[in-house]
Amino acid sequence: MSALSDQLVTFATLVYLIAMISHAVEYALGNARPRVAAAPARELVGAGVGAPGATLAPPAPPETPVSPADRSAARARLAGTIAVAATAVAVLLHLVALVTRGLAADRMPWGNMYEFVLTVSFIGAAAWLVVLAKRPSLRRLGLFLTLVMVLLLATAELVLYVPVVPLVPALNSYWFVIHVSTIVFSSGIFLLGVVPAVAFLMRNGYEQGRRSFPYTLAKRLPAAAALERLTFVLHAFSFPIFTFAVIAGAIWAEAAWGRPWGWDPKETWAFISWVVYAGYLHARATPSVKRNVATWIAVIGFFTVLMNLFGVNIFFTGLHSYGGLS
Repeated sequence: MSALSDQLVTFATLVYLIAMISHAVEYALGNARPRVAAAPARELVGAGVGAPGATLAPPAPPETPVSPADRSAARARLAGTIAVAATAVAVLLHLVALVTRGLAADRMPWGNMYEFVLTVSFIGAAAWLVVLAKRPSLRRLGLFLTLVMVLLLATAELVLYVPVVPLVPALNSYWFVIHVSTIVFSSGIFLLGVVPAVAFLMRNGYEQGRRSFPYTLAKRLPAAAALERLTFVLHAFSFPIFTFAVIAGAIWAEAAWGRPWGWDPKETWAFISWVVYAGYLHARATPSVKRNVATWIAVIGFFTVLMNLFGVNIFFTGLHSYGGLS
């Protein structure tokens, strides 16, 4: 099961890469617009013209040659369809890789950094498919989402991978499922939320007339207002779950270590993330705060999540040092 899980992760990464390339093709051809053929002009025929009893068939419309814009638009639609289908296949492979990893370990697959990254990235990709089903007009964001998936899974395989091992005794509790599942789920939504946040910052600058890098990358993205609304919805949905996860962690710490909070490095950075995301939601709800300023706070919040996931496990030691890296 462990070997099968490893192979499925590799296949999922490759399919995410195919989806990313297909999205890139759609993105490159996205400026093409199909040409609408003009309706043929009606021909006025005088009464009584022609042989007696003969009926005049309507003239056949002239054949309109297919223009390069038509072909480019058709290819863009095909590439977009392939990209979405490949993403769905990659998410399915991703899910089966997690299930087989859990079966091999005889536990939930969240015991180290490798498994945590796999699960968080799966939540983000699966949530993207849900968003895409509700808002197909946002499909071009898939280029950036699949890029993130490829980078995360490649990092997990090449840098973070560890063999299947049992849980450390401190994690062998029912609170492991309650606390870690909510942390994983909220982190996956935060991962998805940072994609439209960054896209909004680029698109907003482009709509304001900025034509330098990286704003030109947003030329074919959806409107800035739609990206900003999606950013807010995702963060507003995830923040209460993240809040519950922090509270559940404090309850578990009281049961395991005799104190609910001890400013352990991971606890400290979880608190920092909570404050930053709360600041984002407060700024978003304040009319005097510009939307781009509030969105920057959301982006900073995700950097604190990355610090908690990677930085704390790699550079610090504490009661939460379960990264699995030597």
